[in-house]
Amino acid sequence: MSQDKPRIKTTVVGSYPVPDWLVALPSEQALIDATRAIIGTQETAGLDVVCDGELYRFDINHPETNGMIEYFTRPMDGIRNDSTFQEVLDYREQKGMDFRAQPPGVVDGPVDHGTLDLPYAAMRARRLTKRPLKFTLTGPHMLAKTLINEHYTDVSELANAIASVLAEQVRHVEADVIQVDEANLPGSPDEWEWAAEAINLVLDAVRTTPAVHLCFGNYGGQSIQEGTWKNLINYLNSLHTDHIVMENAHRPIEELEVFKDLDPKIGLGLGVVDIKRNDVESPDAIARSLEQAEKLIGTGRITYINPDCGFWMLPRSVADAKIRTLVEGRDLYESR
Repeated sequence: MSQDKPRIKTTVVGSYPVPDWLVALPSEQALIDATRAIIGTQETAGLDVVCDGELYRFDINHPETNGMIEYFTRPMDGIRNDSTFQEVLDYREQKGMDFRAQPPGVVDGPVDHGTLDLPYAAMRARRLTKRPLKFTLTGPHMLAKTLINEHYTDVSELANAIASVLAEQVRHVEADVIQVDEANLPGSPDEWEWAAEAINLVLDAVRTTPAVHLCFGNYGGQSIQEGTWKNLINYLNSLHTDHIVMENAHRPIEELEVFKDLDPKIGLGLGVVDIKRNDVESPDAIARSLEQAEKLIGTGRITYINPDCGFWMLPRSVADAKIRTLVEGRDLYESR
């Protein structure tokens, strides 16, 4: 690099492949050791902001998932975790839930914290690194959309109730960056106004650096939603966030033009690593992606580069290589 501190920082979106040995012999100590290994991999690669791989959500009964929904909803009060047969049938007809066969829960009372404890999960990772740490959580729009609502007037009221719980949780989270993930909204852009109201309740509670991640889904290495970023520019500009973390590598290059209209106060985290492919981008390819993007939307608008989404569905060797080339590509670009 041509300077001591990079102008564009590198980070990951969140998830990482669960090590086989953690699945085989799970324990609290094994979880800590796995988290230490994942953070160490990112530190060795030179990432500016590291993450715990979202292993804090690890569930031995469901090791193949990254707990994006159930980890948050199961401990909460007011949410029943079993469903009747008729509720399941109705759920499968619900718009936008094609990627799930079973509901994560049924809201049948006022939503409250229950035993959810995000500050402890963050503290476990915080003790394992001196680097800037990112902590991630699922946003209120997606959590509300995936649940069966039998208590609140509508889904927007449920989202605000969930947001109030998450806001109180993140007030006590010790992390340099707190990132809220909303992976369902890109497929339902007409819901942006109430989604923005809910997520801003959470973002306003962040005492450090707030961030928001959006993508078009990553289940089985496939996108599960259609749409464009153009449909969400009003939503993006309404966010009370330091930066957004976006899926761009798997998207058409011309779509970057949309981000010319992004509020200048909001930094852009550019996706330059395609997590839906096993082949590893070269440092030169990442540098070229940065060059193309800055030509389109202006020098200084990109504050981070990142993968499009989490790594949890990739082999560990592929994820590790993509992390390394992410940093190498940034360094190559900034040295030119």
